[in-house]
Amino acid sequence: MAAAGAGPVELGFAESAPAWRLRSEQFPSKVGGRPAWLGAAGLPGPPALACTLCRRPLSFLLQVYAPLPGRADAFHRGIFLFCCREPPCCAGLRVFRNQLPRKNDFYSYEPPSESPPPETGESVCLQLKSGAHLCRVCGCLGPKTCSRCHKAYYCSKEHQTLDWRLGHKQTCAQPDHFDHIIPDHNFLFPEFEIVIETEEEIMPEVVEKEDYSEITGSMGEALEEELDSMAKHESREDTIFQKFKTQIALEPEQILRYGRGIAPIWISGENIPQEKDIPDCPCGAKRILEFQVMPQLLNYLKADRLGKSIDWGILAVFTCAESCSLGVLAHPAKLSLVFIPVNLRR
Repeated sequence: MAAAGAGPVELGFAESAPAWRLRSEQFPSKVGGRPAWLGAAGLPGPPALACTLCRRPLSFLLQVYAPLPGRADAFHRGIFLFCCREPPCCAGLRVFRNQLPRKNDFYSYEPPSESPPPETGESVCLQLKSGAHLCRVCGCLGPKTCSRCHKAYYCSKEHQTLDWRLGHKQTCAQPDHFDHIIPDHNFLFPEFEIVIETEEEIMPEVVEKEDYSEITGSMGEALEEELDSMAKHESREDTIFQKFKTQIALEPEQILRYGRGIAPIWISGENIPQEKDIPDCPCGAKRILEFQVMPQLLNYLKADRLGKSIDWGILAVFTCAESCSLGVLAHPAKLSLVFIPVNLRR
């Protein structure tokens, strides 16, 4: 499904970075922590960021800064990915696209400085330039407030209860000592910068198919057909997985593959979408692959638990081929939902 003229594949790697480099004004690509929102208005509210299966708040997984050259309305552009990490669900996924022109109400027209700001403390900013407050636990919009101190904001009752239990009960009674040093709620994923490098060309290996003719030669016709079908399925699965391993062999630590319109590489034959399976954008344009999240990212998330936890083979994110401004022109920071299929190897 690669679009004509698709560029080279860019690989993303997780690396530690100082906190200031991961703030919104630096336009980061990053994993975990709180989202570094691109816009300061029109962000998705709690209903949009609730798991469609269990209805609990989603966790921010990663964001990719992906401006479009030659598009004045998408000079700044980001894709934000959220997931449910609450067992026994661990299945909800949601993706948003946000884009802004170079001249906007939130950022300087000039590129951000490469030097750290004078104040590089670890305090968390929980109020946007628009005046909107963010949840102390997850960093998403916080329309709810503590009824006692009126200084702590939350996206949901669940997060208010969690923060109360882990420290706000004490600081709430001492408003003069209330600050933005937030306790560890064990809700956010570990934070890393996503560093981008261009992929080198890799020659694919030839994978030989197994010959099952001797095994099935003496069996009944019905059983022979069944085993032949199973063998073909297993052979196809092996071929897909071998191609995947070959493709990532030179850079096995890659957590993300980016390239608008490139063909994804799958880890298994399960849940591979056909073109007809990918819904068009509400604007009417086709959706194309923007990036895929690799299973290697799971090693950085520290999300393993006894029982069920988040897991995937490939997360493939498809966005509007035209990167439309549907809703963006009227509300400069409105985010649009995009399509994401999941490809697993069990």
